[in-house]
Amino acid sequence: MAETASDRPVVAAALGGFTPDVFARHLESAPSWWHERKRAAYSRFEALPMPGRTDESWRFSNLSGIRIDGFTPDAAPPAGTAAASAAFSLAAPPMLTFVNGRLASRGELPAHLAAKGVVVSTLSEAAARSPELLREHFMAQPQKLGSAKFAALHEAFIADGAFVHVPRGVEVDMPIVLIHSASGAGTAVFPHTLIIAEDNSKVTVVDHFHSNDTLGQFACGANDLYAGHGARITYAAAQCWSLETLSFQFNSTVVRRDARVQSLNLHLGARQARHESLSQLQAPGGFSEMLALTVASGAREFDQRTLQIHQAPNTKSDLLYKNVLLDRSRTIFSGLIIVDPDAQKTDAYQSNRNLMLSEDAESNSLPGLEIQANDVRCTHGATSSPIDADQAFYLKSRGIPEKAANELLIFGFFEEVLCRLENEELHAALRDLVRTRLGR
Repeated sequence: MAETASDRPVVAAALGGFTPDVFARHLESAPSWWHERKRAAYSRFEALPMPGRTDESWRFSNLSGIRIDGFTPDAAPPAGTAAASAAFSLAAPPMLTFVNGRLASRGELPAHLAAKGVVVSTLSEAAARSPELLREHFMAQPQKLGSAKFAALHEAFIADGAFVHVPRGVEVDMPIVLIHSASGAGTAVFPHTLIIAEDNSKVTVVDHFHSNDTLGQFACGANDLYAGHGARITYAAAQCWSLETLSFQFNSTVVRRDARVQSLNLHLGARQARHESLSQLQAPGGFSEMLALTVASGAREFDQRTLQIHQAPNTKSDLLYKNVLLDRSRTIFSGLIIVDPDAQKTDAYQSNRNLMLSEDAESNSLPGLEIQANDVRCTHGATSSPIDADQAFYLKSRGIPEKAANELLIFGFFEEVLCRLENEELHAALRDLVRTRLGR
């Protein structure tokens, strides 16, 4: 059925607090190299409608909760504000720390990595030093999962972000930790991380999204991952926004010949969060591993949309998303595997598993396949189930309180994903974040 004008919010709602006047003030403080692209992005944001109830890509989403008025971009953090990351217990110090989209502090890259040409800098610095790389890879892939309007908003209002470049054949022997912090009620932030791993390089990058405030913020972030021939990227993102934040996050991954990208997204914060992940396998031998863990509680909603596109023969993708639902929370998973006609010998897997700890919680799963080749192996599935009664009884019979028993079972449920990380310290740090969230 065609959508009518009555299904769409009015223009004021479509712009929210991001009016032309607000954009003009933002542009005054933006670097000149960015002006043309920002103007084009803002024009797209203005022209695109807010999602409507008949949009298939927003099926099951709580559209009434997506209100973008009342937020302030480019907000200066309150005096004395620091990016708190004590809960994130990696030994490696943060290389870059952003507060409200602006660089607040910088760590020192080890001399042996700097000597090999590894770069960890801001996007604004990269624009001056590596403009061609930035133009080639920054938000180069079109949005295909429904949030083109919000991606345009991100591009129009981004203040700065992280730029990680690993030259050909270089292996980075430590995790590169990046902190993105939001401070102040009503603040809008637009975090971004761009990772370029050239041929036969290897790197691990960790994004930590964090805010302390109990009042709400608006976070609209993105990351671009590019793995050249034979490269290996491990990317982990811990989303720990305040529990009243409205969050959007867009991931775009490009995998070239014999490259491997492993991404793990941990969702712990936000009142309502939508995460979109696009992975394109563009050359033979490419492998994309897409992992996610979510703890949903209260009346919060986590909306996950994924797309695995196999564009070349002999490629592999493996997606495993696990959600734990408590109280009256909701999760939505909509995933699609596309196999192009020339992508013979594709091996693709997709699974969404939901552990229901409340009868009032709701999980919605829509896995799908679109196969245009005849020599492939593609599987998908979804499950939703409560805690196994025998397991619960076993723990109770040994005197373990119900809350502690549930926590043990949750960690057991999550371990299948966490154990895929090669870095044991990162594994432990993510477990600690989950434990902190469950202890609230």
